[in-house]
Amino acid sequence: MTRKRRKQSGQRYNRKSLENLIVGIFSNNPEKTFNYKQVSRQLEIKEMGVKQLVVGILYDLTDLDFLHEVSTGKFKLKSKIGHITGTVDMTARGAAFIVSDDLEEDVFVSQANLNRALHGDVVKVYLYARRKSKQPEGEVVEIVKRKKTTFVGIIEISKNYAFLISDSRQMPYDIFLPLTKLNGAQDGEKAIVQITEWPKKSKNPVGQVVNVLGKPGENDTEMHAILAEYDLPYQFPEKVNEAAELISDKITEEEIALRRDFREITTFTIDPHDAKDFDDALSLRKLENGNWEVGVHIADVTHYVKKGSIIEKEAFERATSVYLVDRVVPMLPERLSNGVCSLRPNEEKLCFSAVFEMNDKAEVLDTWIGRTVINSDRRFTYEEAQQVIETGEGDFKEEVLCLDRLAKILREKRFKKGAIDFDRYEVKFDIDEKGKPTRVFFKESKDSNKLIEEFMLLANKKVAESVGRVTKGIKAKTFIYRTHDQPNPDKLNSFNQFIRKFGYGIKTANAKAISTSMNNLLHSVKGENIQNLVETLAIRSMAKAEYSTVNIGHYGLHFDHYSHFTSPIRRYPDMMAHRLLEKYANGSKSVNADKYEEFCQHCSEMEQKAANAERSSIKYKQVEFMQDHLGQEFEGTISGVTEWGFYVEIDENKCEGMVSIRELEDDFYEFDEDNYCIVGRHHRKIYQLGDKINIRVAKANLVAKQLDFVLADKAEF
Repeated sequence: MTRKRRKQSGQRYNRKSLENLIVGIFSNNPEKTFNYKQVSRQLEIKEMGVKQLVVGILYDLTDLDFLHEVSTGKFKLKSKIGHITGTVDMTARGAAFIVSDDLEEDVFVSQANLNRALHGDVVKVYLYARRKSKQPEGEVVEIVKRKKTTFVGIIEISKNYAFLISDSRQMPYDIFLPLTKLNGAQDGEKAIVQITEWPKKSKNPVGQVVNVLGKPGENDTEMHAILAEYDLPYQFPEKVNEAAELISDKITEEEIALRRDFREITTFTIDPHDAKDFDDALSLRKLENGNWEVGVHIADVTHYVKKGSIIEKEAFERATSVYLVDRVVPMLPERLSNGVCSLRPNEEKLCFSAVFEMNDKAEVLDTWIGRTVINSDRRFTYEEAQQVIETGEGDFKEEVLCLDRLAKILREKRFKKGAIDFDRYEVKFDIDEKGKPTRVFFKESKDSNKLIEEFMLLANKKVAESVGRVTKGIKAKTFIYRTHDQPNPDKLNSFNQFIRKFGYGIKTANAKAISTSMNNLLHSVKGENIQNLVETLAIRSMAKAEYSTVNIGHYGLHFDHYSHFTSPIRRYPDMMAHRLLEKYANGSKSVNADKYEEFCQHCSEMEQKAANAERSSIKYKQVEFMQDHLGQEFEGTISGVTEWGFYVEIDENKCEGMVSIRELEDDFYEFDEDNYCIVGRHHRKIYQLGDKINIRVAKANLVAKQLDFVLADKAEF
């Protein structure tokens, strides 16, 4: 018995563990005071030597500003927080940071103290006593909400059991699979697995295969795996497709009579050459008073998709269409997105429209918003419309040229008022019949793209103003806004420090100064080697746009009111905007803001997932493309610097890979976080963000979506 008690005491009275126990007493009793005797009694400490240790720890915790000595020898919790709730942000090494609104700093949690929490989970964390000048640390004590329970990976089958080896770096556990739960999956195949339980004594979660994706490396398998990784669907439930097939595309005379008729007014669409869902069209006619009537006509999706229907529920869950490199995963079934709702030429279509009376100075003199019927005269591709703009010849040239002229005036006014000109190119691929990329190219926004953009921006702005602008003291009704906050000052200052290394700078005195100097900067770097890098970092310094019922305006566009109204075929917030416009036009009272704020948060989250999936598909295709270029040399630009190496973006195709710090054998290199560079300890050679560098492609890892580069002058590998 004696030996057993001593062994327990030795473990129990270790200083660090004793300190954690004391912190726990105060954290769980934030309103109570304790002296060393009371603390010792709670911990069943009787040895005087250990009691003296308790006294020392109490005063140490007071010095650390965790406790407050309310009277001699009596202590109370000073910190207001013993536990916090936050979201797990897992690192590649298995540890995590907990992001919480309760603290300004993130809380570090070691892998051993995560207690089965996974990336994205909402967790309750117990904070350890804080050491001076150290990041707060803690331990997960409760998983409040799992972010996800399904994972994608490779099936490995043994004689008596199987595992899923996850593709995600943020899933540090293999998932155990009973052989009875494989659902037909074969060894080496990619599959989606759902965690069904996690026994307390088991290191690994237990799951079952819910979907077999196919052989790794096949295009459909990999694209479906990317969608599954972000919990995005790649097909519609059969019941949803069946419901869509039952929707009639016939337009009755009674319905037309309820709408403003634009069928005889010149109308056309301008879209990408491979588009099938045309959800916006423009009409133009000259009025008798010499002004222009410009109609922005948007597919009337909510006429067909009834509130509470199975299609509506599916659209809400998806919240957005997803655009991968080789496919579109639509928000609405094809029957609607490419058929009934799509504004195809020479077909009568129902629309929700914003119609503007404008003069030759592109000043909006009057706005009408309501339901219409149109008949598009022509479907332009962007390239065809651009040809008309550049040559002055072609179908509907007067209308196209007039709209282009008005759009350019609107654009100039917008930038003069403070809008920021992020005019970036898109990475695109030519893909063969098997989905393999054969060429990388860049799609730039030209006048035809900007023509459409300006009138869509105008419609979104005026629709938001129609509900959100307060007049005669009347309170604005709840609406769906697309908001964009002002830049984070710290991020902006870091960005400013970086561009100063290249002789550039921005002014940060106020919002107008930031936007004006940012536009000057973006114009100055056009065509320079560092253009893409500067544009990327500039965007990262900005806040993210999101959906909200709380209107804070849109900083990037410099609009006080801005919504999304123009793409209801592919965005659920636009459908919500259409429904609210109809409600309020019929005299309904304002809807519940809290309820709609929840809808907005869901749409923002799904939009972010879709953007992540799109980037992941681009990265996959870039790595796949570079498999045919192993051993070749390219010129690139250092696009990122970390403690384990630096990233290089190849200039000619924008494919990005890493040069590991381990490959730099001419010196011992260290990461200089403040100056975005890696510095050799002995020779002081510097590899800095924005530097030009020649690399050779060493590896192309499709599973990890990762390219490994070495310096071009490095010996053959």
